[in-house]
Amino acid sequence: MCGVFGAYSINGAPVLEDVYLGLCALQHRGQLSAGVAWIAEGNVNIKKGMGLVHEALDQSCLSKIDAYTAIGHVRYATAGSTRVDDCQPIGANYSQGPVAIAHNGNLTNAQGLSSYLENKGAIFHTSSDTETILQLMAHQPGVVQLEALERSLAKIQGAYSLAVLFEGCLIAARDPWGFRPLIIGQKNETIYVASESCALDILGAEIVRDVEPGEILVIDRRGMISRKLPVLPPKRCHCSFEYVYFARPDSVIDGRSVYRARKELGVKLADL
Repeated sequence: MCGVFGAYSINGAPVLEDVYLGLCALQHRGQLSAGVAWIAEGNVNIKKGMGLVHEALDQSCLSKIDAYTAIGHVRYATAGSTRVDDCQPIGANYSQGPVAIAHNGNLTNAQGLSSYLENKGAIFHTSSDTETILQLMAHQPGVVQLEALERSLAKIQGAYSLAVLFEGCLIAARDPWGFRPLIIGQKNETIYVASESCALDILGAEIVRDVEPGEILVIDRRGMISRKLPVLPPKRCHCSFEYVYFARPDSVIDGRSVYRARKELGVKLADL
């Protein structure tokens, strides 16, 4: 379990302080580490550290950075080590351009894909399964970044909700089953991506909608453009632990109040 957050300002306003506050609202989803990423002058910039959001990041410094789009992550380690190197977001500057990724979920075929990529010459710098996505993208030569991401997501199995940063755009992506939540919000000219709606509430943003299972949502100056993975399963398979344990009770996930879901589950349990 982790928490991801992203922001894109259509009018170019700085967003890193919003990302910081969004991560604070998602602190319950991960207390091991926190980090943010943005792109400036064609390069990925990442600030991350161990501990809670206020311990790992300096809010006053972030508020002075002029970045109109950024992503953030709070980590609860389920794969990889507990080193700073394995904290997210992770990023790289590839031939296609700079990219950074914040990931909530688990890739069940990460080990097999890592072996495949290493045989092709890939050098992994972390033990996080999130790097598998980066390495897959790097091994999609001759295509634009968005197509490289789509091809990479078609190869992975498991649960993922992603906030991905390219130069000039923010991407939100959710696995075909919809295991992990991902929601879109908006306040004025700024569009947000978050693991839970409570992170939108702290900013006074309105819920737009959930990212659909198997959807890749491109957010840029034109607004939002939806794309779909080519093959989708016949039904959704949400993680039940989101409603009973992971999520904050004041959040809304896939149109359902977490508080009400827990209350109704308690009633059902009492009737057994």
